[in-house]
Amino acid sequence: MFRVGLIGCGGISAVHAHVLRELENTDLIACADVIPERSARYGCAAYADWREMLDREKPDAVHLCTPHSLHPVMAAEAASRGIAVFTEKPPAIDLAGWEQVKAAARRVPVGVCFQNRFHPHIQTCKRFLREGTYGALQGMRAFVTWNRTAQYYAAADWKGKWATEGGGALINQAIHTLDLLIGFLGMPDQAEAMMGNHRLRGAIEVEDTAEIYLRRGDVPALLYASNAYSQDAPVMIELHFATAVVRLEGDVMTILRDGQKQEIPCVTDPVIGRSYWGAGHKACIAAFYRSIETGAPYPNDPASCEATMQTLLSLYDQCRMGDTLLSSGRK
Repeated sequence: MFRVGLIGCGGISAVHAHVLRELENTDLIACADVIPERSARYGCAAYADWREMLDREKPDAVHLCTPHSLHPVMAAEAASRGIAVFTEKPPAIDLAGWEQVKAAARRVPVGVCFQNRFHPHIQTCKRFLREGTYGALQGMRAFVTWNRTAQYYAAADWKGKWATEGGGALINQAIHTLDLLIGFLGMPDQAEAMMGNHRLRGAIEVEDTAEIYLRRGDVPALLYASNAYSQDAPVMIELHFATAVVRLEGDVMTILRDGQKQEIPCVTDPVIGRSYWGAGHKACIAAFYRSIETGAPYPNDPASCEATMQTLLSLYDQCRMGDTLLSSGRK
């Protein structure tokens, strides 16, 4: 039985706590949050100081559900105590922080919560690519069009700021989709970004909209992400193969081939929390603890996230330099 601590008891922590209590090999023993009433919400030992929690409770593993900028230092501190780390996305907001996370992974098991990798339709698409079911990949496109208001950002003082969130629509909401595209494509040879703030000027420092162009060889991948829509629409990812188009939207896979349209619904685990978080958290977290038990590689370790993180941080570096359209330097 793994004794587990949880740091950060905001919204997403409820998903982690729920899963940890459902799994047979994990026991949530303690929580830490700077707001005392939040750290007490799960009925286990409650702390205001996360380092005190690590030192007194000595958990086997810790889950990081804190503001983005805190993930690297918390991962490093946990690793220095021999405590395994499971971190929410993004694992870091800059290259220095990402190096800290990778260094932690050389000492203890570290997992990243890219839960959408575990969706059955994503796994099916990877099989299509691996087996050449519909021929070579020709291109991809994806849309993440959600709604985030000024009130959403005002409710958490770390959101909407470069120093603590590291960005906006791309790093927070669309990072999962970027990760899936790169998982299909591989490390891009070229990555370019245009980012803007259309609706939330004066409310946030970061982008509410991002348009991304990726290319590997002759294969382009396009991503449009915006928080300025009227609702949280289902994410759409489309893969254009030589002999078919495969489109994923919500939990439905549509295959367009030879003038025929086939729709394949997917039954997944029940969604825990908000629907747009997806249904992969239980599988993602269970696999982390299974990998520690068996010694098998964890598919969401930092090494598996390298291409995503290098591309993500490169895209933001472009925009922070003041230009809206620059190459990544990987041509």
